[in-house]
Amino acid sequence: MKKDTKVIHAGTDKKRNGGVVNTPVYHGSTVVFENMAALHVAADKVLKKREKYLFYGRRGTPTHWTLQEAMSALEGAADTLLTPSGLSACTLAILGCVKAGDHILVTDSVYEPTRAFCDTFLNTFGVETTYYDPAVGGGIAALMKPNTVLVFCESPGSHTFEIQDIPAIAKVAHAKGALVIADNTWASPLFCQPLKLGADISIQAATKYIVGHSDALLGTIAVNEAALPGVAKALAAIGIAVAPDDAYLGTRGLRTLSVRLKQHEQNAMKVATWLQSRPEVARVLFPALPSDPGHALWKRDFSGASGLLGVFFKRTSTEAVTAMIDGMTYFSLGYSWGGFESLICPSNPGKSRTAKAWTEAAPGIRLHIGLEDTDDLIADLDEGLARFNKALG
Repeated sequence: MKKDTKVIHAGTDKKRNGGVVNTPVYHGSTVVFENMAALHVAADKVLKKREKYLFYGRRGTPTHWTLQEAMSALEGAADTLLTPSGLSACTLAILGCVKAGDHILVTDSVYEPTRAFCDTFLNTFGVETTYYDPAVGGGIAALMKPNTVLVFCESPGSHTFEIQDIPAIAKVAHAKGALVIADNTWASPLFCQPLKLGADISIQAATKYIVGHSDALLGTIAVNEAALPGVAKALAAIGIAVAPDDAYLGTRGLRTLSVRLKQHEQNAMKVATWLQSRPEVARVLFPALPSDPGHALWKRDFSGASGLLGVFFKRTSTEAVTAMIDGMTYFSLGYSWGGFESLICPSNPGKSRTAKAWTEAAPGIRLHIGLEDTDDLIADLDEGLARFNKALG
């Protein structure tokens, strides 16, 4: 089945849904049973065999199973677990792989809240974190310790957009007995499948492109057989559950992911190419550009690009970036990305880098290129850069 077909049909169970195309929203906590025998059957199926069977609301309903099964098919996973946000997907995936006394390696380009979790909460419980240069590739072997159990990748990084050599990293990690997590939110499972590249866990902040409409928080953790027991145990022990309405919005968004993502890519490439021509711009961080340092790895491991990119300037100031952002018409100022709308925010990744200094002048900007007409978006950016230049003096 081709990807564009799979994204439409994966997870669909017409028999289970009584013929309804979109799985209805099952609101329910309590599930009642006819007798003790039925209760024991359900408990055995859910708690021991991990089957998708009605047992208790927190353990899932057909609304959840549809999204889980669809994501597993797209990711090539043994199973997919749902969480209430992208950050919770990151933190719970890590918790499912570590114990006190362990050491983990995390890319220096990691999403800042994930870094904060490692430096505070995880450190409190005796798990040590070392940050590594995203370009390390197989050289990560030099950073492995006897107690290293996990390597956490994010490819590309959500502010600096380095592409990581996941196959090389996974080869080293697995030889040392460590698991590999990849935050794959930028590409979605349509444009990259980290499990096929050697990762054990693929994370989506499904809030972004899976939901696609900026109206629900959601995370997915796609796991292979090696990672499934630990992550499932962590999820069950902590008691995390996703509201059925949000799972439904995730599935509904997923069905149009292919057409949306292709348009995001087309629009982003046009805007990125235009930005490269601007005299103010030092670098456009977008792996699909042939000039990007990670382009060769992107071309090898990815089948497309999304709408998120970074821009850094030859000269800049907080006042100039503020003047640009505050007057935008079509680019809204806001966190997150992946919806239909274009977004802009300042970017200063250097303040959190520890493995390798970030040398570009800051602040830059991060853009999410939405589904608007690119002529309008470019005109908006052109006017914004005029304000930027005026503020620089």
